[in-house]
Amino acid sequence: MEQVLQTLAMIAFFSFIVGMFTLVIRAFIRSSREQDRIRKGWADLPGFAAARGWTHERSVPGGATEYCGVGPMPGTGSNLTAWHYITGEFRGRSFKCFEYRYVNPLSGDTQGGNRQYTHESVFLISAPGMGTPVMHMEPPTKIDRLMGLGPRMLLGVPDFDKKFRVDTRDEAFVRSVLTDDMRAFFLSDARAETHPLRLRDDELFTWYTGTLSPQEIEDRLNYLCDVMDRIPAQVWTVA
Repeated sequence: MEQVLQTLAMIAFFSFIVGMFTLVIRAFIRSSREQDRIRKGWADLPGFAAARGWTHERSVPGGATEYCGVGPMPGTGSNLTAWHYITGEFRGRSFKCFEYRYVNPLSGDTQGGNRQYTHESVFLISAPGMGTPVMHMEPPTKIDRLMGLGPRMLLGVPDFDKKFRVDTRDEAFVRSVLTDDMRAFFLSDARAETHPLRLRDDELFTWYTGTLSPQEIEDRLNYLCDVMDRIPAQVWTVA
């Protein structure tokens, strides 16, 4: 009986080892495929931009600095590089998009060759106004829901207030933007749940965590234009 138990224990041990190796191999294969996908996306960007009459620059030192404080960008900084910096016109509006990269503090070795980067992709289109008040809108995070952190404007519309967090210092301006039609658009369009927005000065932004890819560029720019098309024209004359 003891010998049988020892045999079963050995089988279980080797099965565990085989299982661990299998998991590691699968994780390696997934990581390799993801890296291949990312590299292909980067390689496709110059031709994708050129075919649409847009400009593409692999890197622009300092090109991301002016966007500090927007979305995933740091609050302050200097000489921040914009990677895969693309500019042009889309649906009659000037736009820019780029990647911002920073070292992931959880990657361990931040000095050697094993540094891991977090990639943030930022998109913006021009707005008619100048000196427009800042408006930030996105679905609340779990922490927001639990703690109610940060300023939050409530419009008095339960469905909208429950689904979106709006931060601003100019309530009158935001109410002029978030009309009944605009709120209905955000509540009915699934993109609003994954595409945060920030309106600042004369630009409307959105962003996501991840590398820039041709597929995402037109999706994000279409969303920004769809939002801009629904902002009442008089908003820009009184801002």
